[in-house]
Amino acid sequence: MTIWNPTDDGHADLSSHDSFVHGAPHNTFRRLRDEDPMAWCEWAGGKGFWSVTRHADILELNRSFQRLSSAQGIRMEDQTREEYLARRTFQETDPPEHTRTRLLVAKAFSKPMIALYEQQIRELCATILDQALEHSEFDAVHAIARQLPMRMLGRIVGLPEEDLDWLVDRGDALMANTDSDFTRHVVDQVDTDAYRFMPFRSPAGAELYDYAARLMERKRDAGDRSGVLHLITQPDAQGNVISDTEFRNFFCLLVAAGNDTTRYSIAAALHALANQPGLMEDLRAIQGEAAWEGVADEFIRWASPATHFRRTATEDFEYHGKLVRAGDKVLLWFISGNRDERAFETPFTVNLQRGVNRHLSFGQGGPHTCLGMWLARLELRVLLQELLTRVRGIEQTGEHAFLRSNFVCGIKRLPVRMHRL
Repeated sequence: MTIWNPTDDGHADLSSHDSFVHGAPHNTFRRLRDEDPMAWCEWAGGKGFWSVTRHADILELNRSFQRLSSAQGIRMEDQTREEYLARRTFQETDPPEHTRTRLLVAKAFSKPMIALYEQQIRELCATILDQALEHSEFDAVHAIARQLPMRMLGRIVGLPEEDLDWLVDRGDALMANTDSDFTRHVVDQVDTDAYRFMPFRSPAGAELYDYAARLMERKRDAGDRSGVLHLITQPDAQGNVISDTEFRNFFCLLVAAGNDTTRYSIAAALHALANQPGLMEDLRAIQGEAAWEGVADEFIRWASPATHFRRTATEDFEYHGKLVRAGDKVLLWFISGNRDERAFETPFTVNLQRGVNRHLSFGQGGPHTCLGMWLARLELRVLLQELLTRVRGIEQTGEHAFLRSNFVCGIKRLPVRMHRL
């Protein structure tokens, strides 16, 4: 059995979330890479956009922040200036402003600092897996993939354990605001204008705003200076501090993005292990830290949880013979670059011996490389290592389901039976 074969006709509407309900439309991405790597796409819900689909082009353009700005939003949607200012995080800023804010928290998410959490992650993985394996069959996304990221992030950020399930639910309502399994306010199906100044146009943003304010008030009253939330409120090198709105948006970003990338990478890895013949044996043969880091990167390439980030042209320029105008939206399709045959041999196969893996899942090459990439890699690696000590094989027992989103790619349900050692 193969892992998964794309079923789109090669001409999917990339602006439609429905085009992604059976997984990413990789036949369409392959056609665009081969025939039209800088393709203009119309969108019924707003202004059209350019689609960049080749690995090398995405790398090149992602570095060009002077030409392609993040400071008008990173999703496909159009925003007014007022909406942008109300909802932005440091993701939606350009250097040097982006750099100043990032430096406040970068050390906390650096590789050496994250490595200090390995034993805690291992203990969490052991607990999560042992609880899941008490059942003969279960949804691996709910029982495993959903559990680890937020529990670990809660420890790094300094969040009460009893609040984490609620925070995951609110984060899902933000990031999965296009899927009715996660929110009643599906952004392209109901009127969300009342929430246009909230993150992701979601009422969950207002709830998280209130939670963040109460949390920081309790921390200040208790003299608690621990965690990333304290760091982000400190003055930068020039003495500037972020506003209350920027702090609340940063908190929403942590809750939402800090959970999804790892969750859907774990889900994709478990799905691949259940469906690609010999992959579990290949995983069991891995030896050495460097090889294990390669394993994590390959599964994250395969998952490609962030399908695209949008940039906005600041000037006219030509690319692949096309004239991009100042103000045009340009979408960098990371998920397409991660399946580009020009960059990866047999990209539709999980190859744990791939070696140097220049995948794009963390937005590499530009100033906005994912802050949590070392945490995501470590969590995935440790979880797989702990899985191998308990399980000899994984069997998928029912249909899996993908998130309805052209922004986040993820398996939201994965029924499995795990055969214990």
